[in-house]
Amino acid sequence: MLKIKKVETRKDWKNFVNLPYKIYKDNKYWVPPFKKEIIFKLDDKQHPFWEHAKREVFLAETDSQTVGRIAAIIDYNYNQLWNEKMGAFGFFEVINDYEVVSALFDKAYSWLKENGMNNMRGPLSPSQNDECGFLLDGYDSSPVLMMPYNPSYYLEFTERYGFKKAKDLFAFYKAHDDKPSKQIEIMVKRLLQNPKISTRPLNMKNLEEDTKLIKELYNESWIKNWGFAPMTEKEFDLMVKELKKIVDPDLIWFAFYKGKPAGIAITLPDYNIVFKKLKGKIGFIGLLKFLYYRKKITGSRALVFGFKKEYRRLGLPALLYYETEKAGIKHGYKWCELSWNLEDNVLINQFDEKVGGSLYKKYRIYEKVIS
Repeated sequence: MLKIKKVETRKDWKNFVNLPYKIYKDNKYWVPPFKKEIIFKLDDKQHPFWEHAKREVFLAETDSQTVGRIAAIIDYNYNQLWNEKMGAFGFFEVINDYEVVSALFDKAYSWLKENGMNNMRGPLSPSQNDECGFLLDGYDSSPVLMMPYNPSYYLEFTERYGFKKAKDLFAFYKAHDDKPSKQIEIMVKRLLQNPKISTRPLNMKNLEEDTKLIKELYNESWIKNWGFAPMTEKEFDLMVKELKKIVDPDLIWFAFYKGKPAGIAITLPDYNIVFKKLKGKIGFIGLLKFLYYRKKITGSRALVFGFKKEYRRLGLPALLYYETEKAGIKHGYKWCELSWNLEDNVLINQFDEKVGGSLYKKYRIYEKVIS
């Protein structure tokens, strides 16, 4: 008999974090997340996201075996910004059985409806500032840092339940020997000669001030983007604390116009090659593996690429692309994923192609009206 239950006990949480290991046990591309990180991210007493949000977490069981999981999420800061009543589903994992999928969606849908929401969107785990979307196209390689991977039947069953596409997200692949267009090369040369424009990498010795700068540029650059969810001070500080563990400061670049902050490009080493070896936890042996395998990282992910509205016609993206790639080559990186881009952000998608990138993966966020 199929049973849907709230996640409440320590055993429930253990089953929650262990379920993906059952689903992906024979999949060579999946990258196990850190179990403690998943628990912390859903801890509504500890994680700062839940100071402006609420959630309920469910497990699906048959014959005492865990066969599915889902979280129903309401982000009140997001809804206030966009004047919506949007609820989300996330942290979704399930065996290949539509009956289980339907029961999980029913539970999340009902909870969101009871809490006054009129639209259900996902997967967001727990927002678009985190892992989001189902992998739609590009199953033949592992995901890069902070990007999802899932079986293809997730999409089939989600659509069967009545969800429609809300938005597709694009990822571009660029090897460092893929040359940019002549247009980009000419633009970079012109910008390098402009005395009003300057750039610099992240200064780890002045991290507190640079963190404020990142926060300012991120919020002003992204606030009009579809699905943008503002981060509080506590959330942003937590993100910086976590990224400090893996950041390469030479891959984070600021652009200034007449001395005023104008744009930012944040690229991170693709630590998924390391995390794949750790299998969701780190102890003494895990630490040794971490130190060994991080030396083998050859890829990166261009995570944030944002510019204040008043400076978007200066060509600054080309300049920060140039500085980041130059630093990346110096440090031995061989390729970069530029992700994710909204499918209808024509300018950034064209730019990624002009610098030598090729569209190689797609992700999909779904939505369904709550009636």
